[in-house]
Amino acid sequence: MDRIKARIRATDGIRRVDGGRIYNGMPARELGTEGWHKPWSGGNGGNCVEAMKLSDGRVAVRHSADPDGPALIYTPGEINAFIEAAKAGEADFLLS
Repeated sequence: MDRIKARIRATDGIRRVDGGRIYNGMPARELGTEGWHKPWSGGNGGNCVEAMKLSDGRVAVRHSADPDGPALIYTPGEINAFIEAAKAGEADFLLS
């Protein structure tokens, strides 16, 4: 868990095509409607995490039940660290 906490930090500083800055917690609707995927959907009635790869390589994440809500923005390294740690069982505590 400490490894996940240490490596998962959202960042900002890149500007959108329309000139606005892409930042952690921004309204997801400002990133558009195209390109969102539900890689982690399951039998939960459609409420799941959606992710979008941004043109600069970062990844935006939002809750599918609130597509206009906040987007969390992660670097490729942060997403890689999270996925690798989850594969290694470091997030299993979330399942119990």
